[in-house]
Amino acid sequence: MPDRPLRRDAERNRQRILAAAREVFAARGVDVTLDDIAHHAGLGVGTVYRRYPSRELLVEALFAERLERMVALAAAARGNPDPWAGLVCFAEASAEDMAADRGLRDVVFSRVYGHEHVEQARVRLEPEIDDLVARAHAAGVLRPGVEGGDLVMLQFMIAAVLEYSEHVAPGLWRRYLAVALDGLRSGCGPLPGASPDVEILNRVAQEWRPPRRPA
Repeated sequence: MPDRPLRRDAERNRQRILAAAREVFAARGVDVTLDDIAHHAGLGVGTVYRRYPSRELLVEALFAERLERMVALAAAARGNPDPWAGLVCFAEASAEDMAADRGLRDVVFSRVYGHEHVEQARVRLEPEIDDLVARAHAAGVLRPGVEGGDLVMLQFMIAAVLEYSEHVAPGLWRRYLAVALDGLRSGCGPLPGASPDVEILNRVAQEWRPPRRPA
């Protein structure tokens, strides 16, 4: 039997909860409580808990869609006729999204947050990044030995710059993204060590936690 549509007032409350969660997650990250979201929405805590009994359900509702946007960004970058420009466009666009939303950074880099739908989007993103890197190698514009895992670790690095500088010097991350991308260009020698594989990246993500942030 299909779900019955919500009553008009219930649907209004649902939209208020989602809008409040989107704003709170973006400003403070996902390590907040449903009480925080209820307060921001101007609703009773019971109203929020009846619709979303756990924070994880809100994370799923909001961030699966945000991660799908990252998948779409990577797919669009792969369609760029200039493989280097496509890779740069994806790196810049994904960093811009993370700069605007602390919660997105949390969900992208940690395996603590999000379940089925968020994880499905993460899995779809991995081969898109690998394809961007493969195209750049085929065009001869990428440093020998660079792999998709290196691009993911670069995002970790930029996320750290964002976390500690964005409220002090907005946009400073762009300087260091440019430095990092220049280090991926062809013309440099081989990189030391090996690129992290999926197992290592997952272990890094399992260890990642957002720092303590002001309320």
